[in-house]
Amino acid sequence: MAKRGPTYHCQACGAVYHRWQGKCDACGTWSSLVEEAQAAPVPGGGRLSSGGRARGRVFALETLKGETQDAPRIVSGIGELDRVTGGGFVPGSVLLIGGDPGIGKSTLLMQACAALAKAGRRVVYVSGEESTGQVRLRAERMGLAEAPVDLAAETNVEDIIATLGQGERPALVVIDSIQTMWSGEVESAPGTVTQVRGSAQALIRYAKTSGACLILVGHVTKDGQIAGPRVVEHMVDAVLSFEGEGAHSFRILRGQKNRFGATDEIGVFEMTGKGLSEVTNPSALFLAGRDQPAPGAAVFAGMEGTRPVLVEIQALVAPTALGTPRRAVVGWENSRLAMVLAVLETHGGLRLGQHDVYLNVAGGLRVNEPAADVAVAAALVSSLSGATLPQEAVYFGEIALSGAIRPVAVAAARLREAAKLGFEAALMPSGGTDHGDGNGLSLRRFGHVTELVADIAARAPRRDVK
Repeated sequence: MAKRGPTYHCQACGAVYHRWQGKCDACGTWSSLVEEAQAAPVPGGGRLSSGGRARGRVFALETLKGETQDAPRIVSGIGELDRVTGGGFVPGSVLLIGGDPGIGKSTLLMQACAALAKAGRRVVYVSGEESTGQVRLRAERMGLAEAPVDLAAETNVEDIIATLGQGERPALVVIDSIQTMWSGEVESAPGTVTQVRGSAQALIRYAKTSGACLILVGHVTKDGQIAGPRVVEHMVDAVLSFEGEGAHSFRILRGQKNRFGATDEIGVFEMTGKGLSEVTNPSALFLAGRDQPAPGAAVFAGMEGTRPVLVEIQALVAPTALGTPRRAVVGWENSRLAMVLAVLETHGGLRLGQHDVYLNVAGGLRVNEPAADVAVAAALVSSLSGATLPQEAVYFGEIALSGAIRPVAVAAARLREAAKLGFEAALMPSGGTDHGDGNGLSLRRFGHVTELVADIAARAPRRDVK
């Protein structure tokens, strides 16, 4: 058998190369390739036929039809966390939660561990970054020191699994964080792609065989992606992202993948001196402290998973002396803004080529759905023309490249949330039947972006909007 040569793994994306090079061709990162040893696999797990070839095991096949049962849940008692996970933790499942340093991942998990421990379940919290004394200080600051949580500061995976096998099976195990874990069966330094992958495989195997729910905490890169090999995200059952900004006190827990529930659900928390508190009405939080009626502000009725959320879209269109106007976006996609600007110029008759455009989603929420197109367009036209939009109206709808305004899903829930917060009107696309009776709102419909521009221009002071 030919001798196996060394392999080089990218520490940013996990790509494998057979020779060293300065730049990773897969992700473009420089100086990220590290040589890592690989153990030669044993064919067939040691099962060999008489001819020396690997011999497989025959297993039974089943049909799609059969009895199914809903997965049992372990309710944490934290409503926003249970919402994102789909109703609670599933025994034997593995969750990966990532977020910026200091965003509150350990705080949230400590609160969840304390709640389950007080409910009589065995919970184990393993910290690889902090000592037990540091974890105790955080628990005392949050008023959770009396919770019967089993605590350890350890990084060796084999020792952790052996310790978890002693006594009663834990209902929840938290590993903080997976990047600090290492396995003696992997010949590589801690924190490398090979160690992260090997440690995660061993811990996931324990969770699946024992039935304990496992939560892995993951670091994130400067781009906001969970560090380490992407294969870990495929191995786990759910991937949660903890988001927030230092200028705001609230945090958003967003589900990016969930095999036992819906994706794109969000849970909203507010950081306080006693930890994270739940925000049951995020729309009121995002709209709190709205400015007085002024050009360039529109309220968008959006959906985050199954939850309707109202948020203010702010736009500023200002003349520029530069050859290339500036486009700055916070909380929305740059490419989506470029498309809306192109449609407004082509079909709306506006001239935005000599203007800087600044767009902001107030409150720090990141909006991902195309239904925000109409609200963004309304804010842009309002800022350019100087017209003040109705303070009591909400906007939603998707804009096509032809300028047509297309209906969006779950319109009834958006209207219901707007009516609950005291709004009186909704500007929405023509067509579509998913709006019920409008919940008492005055519905104004637009079929094309030219109608939207004309409606806003009629409110503007007497001057040329072009």
